[in-house]
Order: sequence, then C-alpha cells, then structure tokens
Amino acid sequence: MASSPTERTTGSVQSVERAFLLLEALADAGGIATLSELSAASGLPMPTIHRLVRTLLAQGYVRQDSARRYTLGPRLIRLGESANRLLGSWARPFLAELMEATGETANLAVLEGCEVVYVGQVQSRRSMRMFTEVGRRAQPHCTGVGKALLAQLPEDEARALLGPGLLQAHTPHTVTDPAVLLAQLAAARESGYVVDDQEQEIGVRCLAVAVPGAPTPTALSVSGPEARVHALEAQSGPAALVPLMQSVAARLGSAL
Repeated sequence: MASSPTERTTGSVQSVERAFLLLEALADAGGIATLSELSAASGLPMPTIHRLVRTLLAQGYVRQDSARRYTLGPRLIRLGESANRLLGSWARPFLAELMEATGETANLAVLEGCEVVYVGQVQSRRSMRMFTEVGRRAQPHCTGVGKALLAQLPEDEARALLGPGLLQAHTPHTVTDPAVLLAQLAAARESGYVVDDQEQEIGVRCLAVAVPGAPTPTALSVSGPEARVHALEAQSGPAALVPLMQSVAARLGSAL
C-alpha cells in the first residue's frame, strides 16, 4: 500500500516524492487516467496534481490524449529499458548459480503491458541448450516465465490482459482457452511454480517461479530439452528442482 503523501522520510524532497507517487498511480491505472482519478488514487489535492502534471508534461514523462486523459510518456521508455538491462546484470550471479546447479539455461523476465520481456539469461554449457535473446518479447500464455508473471496478478487483471478470444497456438500443446489457462494460474498460486510443456517450442520444457518482493512482476525459469528437464524434476532432497528455484528466487527478490 502506498504511503500517505504526508509520510515523508527525513531529508526527502516532497515534490519529487509526489511526482513519483503520481507516476506510480498512473502506472497502476494501466498507464492512463484523468486528473480526478489520479487525485483519488494518490490522495493528493487537485492543485498539487495540476502543478506536478504540468511539469511532467513539459519533460515528456506524461502525455495528454485527445480525451484530456493523461498517459505515461515516451521518455519513460528509455528509463525502463535501462532499468531492465541493469536488472539482468544484478540477477546474473543468481542465474549463474541456478544454471550451475541444474546444468540448464536460466532465464529472468518481467511483464511489460501484455508482453513478457527477457531481461537476463545464463546459458547452459551443454552443446544442446536453450537460447533466448535478452530483450526479446513473447506472449505470456505460452511461456513458463509468462505464466509465472500472470499468476502474480489478480485474476481479473490476468483475464483482461489475455483478452476474450482464443489465444494464439504456437505448438499443438499451447493452451489456447483463457479459462483453462486461468485455472492453471490458480493452481500455480497454490503450487508455487508453473510449467511450459512444449507450449512455445516442441521438445522444450520449462519450469518457472515468481521472484517474490521484486519491484515489478518478475519471474525466473529453467529451460532445456524435455527429457533432461523431466529428469531434473524427478530429483528429490537438496537437488529438488522447484525448491532450489524458489530459494534462488527468494534471495534474488531480497537483493532487489
């Protein structure tokens, strides 16, 4: 829950705090809102909203559309891209640890709008391995990290993001019915992990978990040839795959 505008850290600059509070309120509203909606969400008085929005408009961090609503501006894109690159760098030691423990490629991804963005990866040392270019975007319904990201959202938000129609099939195994996928997400919230069983690419299996405590929905995964990942899942004790992934994710979340 956001702090009240009156709850200020000693030495902080109130106008800066309030500007970021507005940007976060705008992001929470799906990136578009009216002034009255921003006032209700942030708890700031309307004169303050007007003053801050004028400054953000002048700097390009907020835009106004033809319906006089306010949207996140294009200058935020460069900041987001830089932050994603840094996130991948910060996560690299954790991904490397996961790769060394499993022998398979470890990935890190975040949710941007209705797409998954891969922000970090440490590839397997094996000659037959999975590779996803950092910066690549993918649909969330057919990827392990995508489903782990969707599972972090309230069900109504996940349902809206997926849309009303059938989802695109990438292989014969892709889940295309939103209702079936939503049931998988509910199960994932209970089990703490999700599986991409050849849903994006034939022969590839992927397990993914959420990164708890991350500032934005974040997930990490292990992906590899189906038979090898199945063998990892069959291991128990200290080598058990899901508890290992959850441990790495928890430590990564704390570091972030």
